[in-house]
Amino acid sequence: MKQWTAARTFARQAAIAAIAVFAAWSVAAQPRAGGTLTWLVNPVPASIVPLTTTAGGNAEIGPKIVEGLLTYDYDLKPRPLLATAWSQSKDGLQYTFELRKGVKWHDGRDFTSADVAFSILTLKQVHPRGRGTFANVVDVKTPDANTAVIVLSKPSPFLLTALASTESPIVPRHLYEGTDIASNKYNSAPVGTGPFVFKEWVQGSHIILERNPNYWDKPKPYLDRVVVRFVLDSAARAAALESGAADLANGTGGIPLSDVERFGKLPGVQIDARISPYLGSHQQIYFNLDTPALQKIEVRRAIAQAIDVNAFAKTVWYGYGTLSASPIGKGISRYHDASIQPYPFNPKEAEAALDAAGFKRPAAGATRLKLRVLYNPFQERRAADFVRQSLGRIGIDAVVESYDFATYVTKAYTDRAFDITLESLTNLFDPTVGVQRVFWSKNFKVGLPFSNAAHYVNPEVDRLLEAAAVEVDEGKRRQLFVDFQNIVHRDIPSIELGANPAITVAAKKVRDYAPTGEHIRGSFADLYFAP
Repeated sequence: MKQWTAARTFARQAAIAAIAVFAAWSVAAQPRAGGTLTWLVNPVPASIVPLTTTAGGNAEIGPKIVEGLLTYDYDLKPRPLLATAWSQSKDGLQYTFELRKGVKWHDGRDFTSADVAFSILTLKQVHPRGRGTFANVVDVKTPDANTAVIVLSKPSPFLLTALASTESPIVPRHLYEGTDIASNKYNSAPVGTGPFVFKEWVQGSHIILERNPNYWDKPKPYLDRVVVRFVLDSAARAAALESGAADLANGTGGIPLSDVERFGKLPGVQIDARISPYLGSHQQIYFNLDTPALQKIEVRRAIAQAIDVNAFAKTVWYGYGTLSASPIGKGISRYHDASIQPYPFNPKEAEAALDAAGFKRPAAGATRLKLRVLYNPFQERRAADFVRQSLGRIGIDAVVESYDFATYVTKAYTDRAFDITLESLTNLFDPTVGVQRVFWSKNFKVGLPFSNAAHYVNPEVDRLLEAAAVEVDEGKRRQLFVDFQNIVHRDIPSIELGANPAITVAAKKVRDYAPTGEHIRGSFADLYFAP
């Protein structure tokens, strides 16, 4: 208990110290040009642009190359990016954006409103969250080359916060129109408007990005080059950061949580425990409701009672995470229902429930049933092992299958070859964008990643989510989300874990790598090396 308390205290202190230091740097330091950043990322993404996927690697690397209409501060207030000004009609059904003039794609073509219209309508069709985010978009008008007007059928109170590079990238129409968007080669060799130009991707090794000499926000970027290295072993990443061979790493691409406290005492590195308000870290366990045994709520409840989430937080997260039994985590405090608590840890009651559900042990110590357990590599293998051991105690043989990221996505969302999967689906900046996709029955589509993995269907949940998506009265919207949280908690399509640790390790010389609310998923345009 003392160790866990110390770890939590250290995380809080690190977050406070990081904010103070970064604030001081932003005032006192003067950026200088030059240098190559070596950035460790894990797992290896299937592509680079976050257009058809919301995977971490794409959402982190892509925004250095492609840009969105807006960026956001840590209070999620919008700031100009490709759009310099914006306005909303009185009825909430039109958003007009004045676009930045003189912006060029990396291949020399002009950026225009036609690119914006094409991208928004494409995101609505192919982006895992786009089906919900842009569900009410009926048209994007382009009265001239520097004006785009998003036209809605119903209000979308969250839309103005959904336009970051990491969430809604604007891609070049001339390279995507008329192609199969999912297999377009520019997903992995992108052409953007951002501060860095894609140079090469050596599979299994690295990606190289070079400074865009024609970037619209001169003299940015300050770096000459960004080298993204894929190092899968956490001990090897820790060694590279400690020795100075690498400059930056975060999340699953960073160091083992067991090393955080030690790294916090090293003279050459800095620990950043800030959580991105745009990302809204959240992890969960989903049941495949197409599995006959798991269609029985008694079985799902028994499994929930067999997993001690407090012990999970201590042993898997080393006390750095924030538990939440609700699908809307504590990070979205205005909608989070704090009255929802985890199902009480009670293995004996769980065993009795399994007996009553028809899954009695054939003999003492024997197995009741076997379940396939997958895990997104953004969750640690240790998390899956914790679940396996927990279920083993109540007679469930939980067979953990380990895959690289691309194979995991196929297994879970195309083949649906799992019974339980440990996921890492972020809450994001609004429940309609980050949470609705998981529980909205209309978002179940075989092959669509990071959507309704459970194949959960509840008409009342659909009604609540759809009503909240267009409700402009904040009090009424909150009540809709509270009602939604309570129904989902009773139905148990998932076991919610909460906000997993968000630890970034950077060399002391690295400055301004995360000045916006997107944190590491920002552009690196401001990043520079201190003397």
